[in-house]
Amino acid sequence: MASLYKLVVTLLALLVVIGNTDAQLSTNFYTKSCPRLFSTVKSSMQSAISKEARMGASILRLFFHDCFVNGCDGSVLLDDTSSFTGEKNAAPNRNSARGFDVIDNIKSAVEKACPGVVSCADVLAIAARDSVEILGGPSWNVKLGRRDARTASQAAANNSIPPPTSNLNRLISSFSAVGLSTRDLVALSGAHTIGQSRCVQFRPRIYNETNIDSSFAQTRQRNCPRTTGSGDNNLAPLDLQTPTSFDNYYFKNLITKKGLLHSDQELFNGGSTDSIVRTYSSNPNTFSSDFVAAMIKMGDNKPLTGSNGEIRKNCRRTN
Repeated sequence: MASLYKLVVTLLALLVVIGNTDAQLSTNFYTKSCPRLFSTVKSSMQSAISKEARMGASILRLFFHDCFVNGCDGSVLLDDTSSFTGEKNAAPNRNSARGFDVIDNIKSAVEKACPGVVSCADVLAIAARDSVEILGGPSWNVKLGRRDARTASQAAANNSIPPPTSNLNRLISSFSAVGLSTRDLVALSGAHTIGQSRCVQFRPRIYNETNIDSSFAQTRQRNCPRTTGSGDNNLAPLDLQTPTSFDNYYFKNLITKKGLLHSDQELFNGGSTDSIVRTYSSNPNTFSSDFVAAMIKMGDNKPLTGSNGEIRKNCRRTN
């Protein structure tokens, strides 16, 4: 009997371990506890995008930058405190991460619908999905059940998020570090079919690089002076053709050497990812399905679940 008892205890312990590593995210996590969650988030997101179409891209980018730093835990939303320097002023986010007020508004609306139930990390995950769908891209069932981090790390953000100067090898290794494949990298880079970038991020490419369409470079130079410090925050669309439509033009642009960022064009520059770019440029449905799969996979990255973390009342600070 003693040995049987030990076996049962061992199996139960094993089940707990399996349960924890499984992360316990599910698409119906809030079905009973917050039935109006999805409609609440979507109406807020539609309102934000109708005011400024670029906001969809900004929210999608926030989700990327959250998931790449210690998992999708809402840490990117935290303001600095006396006990930690957060991610908002890390190099990849300073003067460029935006949409925090939109997340605040959505969280406030969700709190009215179901107080203390839905995490900021999950609000951001849903808002990112809605942004893609509202701008004409695919939709998917978001896996939910994340809890919010109680701290944030500027150092981790600086180390984990690949800068626009990255070469292909660095991009592949950065994505691999968060469990994403090379194909995931190319699919997720397709998020640059929407949104804009600052002159300071693409200046070196339009003045110094040779694998760039000359007329495209000249067009961009008109609004981005060569001198550092001059016009640094002037904006240009990441996708020249349809900057507010989620489509596959980003990949078509790469093939004609019209990628705005160095890291964009690295995906089509005689390397291992050229064939994937060609596939996505000619098969929008393949891009959409791969993008969805990669977004779900990224959303599974090291979430806090169960008794870990908390459900923040205010996304900018811990409870």
